[in-house]
Amino acid sequence: MHEPLDESTSGPAARDSDQPTYRSEDVPGTGGTLKTREEDFLVDELPLYPPSGEGEHLMMLVEKRGLSTLHMVGMLARHFGVQNSAVGYAGLKDKQAITRQHLTVHVPGKSIEDFPSLQHDRIQILWVDKHDRKLRRGHLEGNGFSIRVRGVSMQSALHAHRTLAILEAKGMPNRFGEQRFGQWGTNHLIGRALVLGRAQEACDLLLGPIAGVQSDPSRDAYAAGDVSGALDALPKSAQAERRVLEALVRGASPKRAVERMGRTEIAFMGSALQSAIFNAVLDERMRAGELDTLLPGDVATVHDARKTTFVVSDDEAGSSELLDRLARLEVSATGPLWGPRMRLAQGKAAEVERAAMERFGLTIEDMERFAKKHRGAIDGDRRALRVPLKYPQVEGGADEHGTYVRCGFELPRGSFATVAMAEVMKLDRASSS
Repeated sequence: MHEPLDESTSGPAARDSDQPTYRSEDVPGTGGTLKTREEDFLVDELPLYPPSGEGEHLMMLVEKRGLSTLHMVGMLARHFGVQNSAVGYAGLKDKQAITRQHLTVHVPGKSIEDFPSLQHDRIQILWVDKHDRKLRRGHLEGNGFSIRVRGVSMQSALHAHRTLAILEAKGMPNRFGEQRFGQWGTNHLIGRALVLGRAQEACDLLLGPIAGVQSDPSRDAYAAGDVSGALDALPKSAQAERRVLEALVRGASPKRAVERMGRTEIAFMGSALQSAIFNAVLDERMRAGELDTLLPGDVATVHDARKTTFVVSDDEAGSSELLDRLARLEVSATGPLWGPRMRLAQGKAAEVERAAMERFGLTIEDMERFAKKHRGAIDGDRRALRVPLKYPQVEGGADEHGTYVRCGFELPRGSFATVAMAEVMKLDRASSS
């Protein structure tokens, strides 16, 4: 029998206290706001390799404004006359931003000269070359960021500089950002309901009212039992919700209806659950002062060697060599992304990871059963608990829209710039001056 979800872990950023734990606890936050304008958030993808110069694919660097990566993929597919699946990309980029990222399009027997120039006010192809394979998720080195914080004094650049210097020296906590948990912060809860086979709970979380969120006509109609009215009031952009509601209108059971979300959406909810458990492990390690240590049984990662991990033995955990490598940010402990292919920790590290899962009312068997039913949804992996933040830059400035503090830095693939900016801004504590 499963216990109810521990309320202390029910939110994506849940912690033992109301205030988050920061690397830069003693540095005041800047306050302010992010993404006031698209040009305030710039992202440059750092490629893992250059184009090969030959092959059936076109590799291109594309700049987009105010679009999600998947929206851009669909537009490029239509332009080149291919299926969406023929377009490859290395990572998802922010929608509310100006981003530059690499994509490939499979067009055998054709070159860029065989297609008209792309004319669009939100997409620009900066260069094109031939390549011999499809670009896959994760095939990037990292991302460079240039981010302006608005509504702050230029003097607060001093605080931002101190914070980023600490993250450069000690590493950034590799927390999953709030965006991983969806607009309403419930994706991981839907994922938990799916993993536990609680179809009605998953439907209610996906379609019903959300505590603390403004009333919504579609969600209110669903709560009143009017699924047809909920469908009529649903925005057309909410495709997963629409598919589930359409199934319910046709009389499908909650179990059948929730499967209509689609394979991609179900996998994303499962991934959000993995992310929430990972964050809980990371926060526990930070509270215990163990983020910069290696416990006996930890699965450690070597930062400059992709996918290289090793289990820390009792003898290694306190060795001077390993401590030196930890201090130089060459190695770090990893946290769990639970799934059947995940390398298991041992000893005390394993106890911390299992305890985090249990606080979500889950067992390893639950995750394995879900992974078997939805193959490829949550294979399992390890993720570094901290990552290097490189080349920090900070400056105060002003333009026609007011004063700002600009922060620049590079992060490895899969790490969230918003986590670094949360350290800089400390919105739960700071008052802009």
